[in-house]
Amino acid sequence: MSQNNPYPLQPRQPIPKFYKWELLILLWFAYFLNQGDRAIFGAVLPLIKADTGFTDVQLGWIGTLFMICYAICVPIAGYAGDVFKRGNVVFGSLLVFSTGTLLTGFAGGFIMLVIYRSIATGIGEAFYYPSASTLIGQYHQKTRATAIAIHQTSLYTGIVCSSMLAAWIGTNWGWRSSFYFFGSIGVLLAFIILFRLRDDKADAAAASSASDEKSKETIPVGDAVRHALSKPTLYCISLALGGMMFTNIGFLMWMPTYMHEKFELSLFRANFDSMFYHHICAYFGLMIAATLADYLAPKRKTVRMEFKFLGLFLAVPFIFLMGQANNLWIVYLALCGFGIFRGVYDSNLFVAVFDIIEPKYRSTAMGLMLLPAVIIAAFSSVLLGWIKQNYDLQLGITALSCVYLLSASSILFALMFTFKKDYYAETPTE
Repeated sequence: MSQNNPYPLQPRQPIPKFYKWELLILLWFAYFLNQGDRAIFGAVLPLIKADTGFTDVQLGWIGTLFMICYAICVPIAGYAGDVFKRGNVVFGSLLVFSTGTLLTGFAGGFIMLVIYRSIATGIGEAFYYPSASTLIGQYHQKTRATAIAIHQTSLYTGIVCSSMLAAWIGTNWGWRSSFYFFGSIGVLLAFIILFRLRDDKADAAAASSASDEKSKETIPVGDAVRHALSKPTLYCISLALGGMMFTNIGFLMWMPTYMHEKFELSLFRANFDSMFYHHICAYFGLMIAATLADYLAPKRKTVRMEFKFLGLFLAVPFIFLMGQANNLWIVYLALCGFGIFRGVYDSNLFVAVFDIIEPKYRSTAMGLMLLPAVIIAAFSSVLLGWIKQNYDLQLGITALSCVYLLSASSILFALMFTFKKDYYAETPTE
């Protein structure tokens, strides 16, 4: 071990058998708040507009600037997870985005709302996922796939529960109270995580040989970047991810408002109806598709990309119907169909990247894939706000089906022309 190693091998107490599950529980709630804090802004959007007088475009810019800040910080966040103790990065992320959420309730004007909501919360959230997912992989080896799937369910749960709770709190005590509540819970959880997580870098050093650690430290960044950028399939996956995120962010921010205004539902019911049916069906799509993909992958190397294509392509008519239907029950049907195939796509969201990238370069590839995708998605909020202000929100919701179709086309192009050449046959370790 190099003398300059800041985490030298040292005698440590053995890792408790239950620790990896305690870690997963803590991160599940952290990711619940990570996604929940993102959902509550859309949940109380009509209340914010009525109280502040902001235009739809201004409110859309708040969501867009949030995503731009997120995009800028994602590559930095991935690097931080490799350099610093990942538990500390997760703590810092949770503390910053929860504090930003808390302060959003105190915002007195548009500029302060941008600072607290777009900048502080956006930067804080960007640093969570790279370190959290790596921590799960570090402590869960034989149970890695199960643990990551469980962690992913907190995304759906966080969006559904937080949007409904925020709408209920906002309706009864004002929109600011929703941000006070969720921000305070997040700050408290951040300090629980700080005191409960182990020194993950020391645990990793104790479990690895000095030569292994040295080999990890000496991988040139330039080589990793060149390897990732030499794979045309990665560009197609990133473009498809950008379209998927563009649609889902627009859906998350504007669908509750759309149902509140078009069908004259209460704010609580509009949030429940728009989020619950979609995400409960996404659970089923996610688990069924993940199980099938894992079963078929050893026999068919294109299966993960095929599931990504099917998830995007088959969701298109349901998104179109979601925007065009005038019958509420048909909208529910469309939400369910969109949810099922959103889960099918999510089941292989990042795993498909492993089929084209060597293991030692995957973290870099993830960052390079996410950066353009998030930038594309960033403009969803403001574009739909502009469409709502100048035309009709129904047009904006319907148009999201075209974005999903373009994403499906990007995956189909990769399947037809680039994937087989880029495919990386990884030797199974178990």
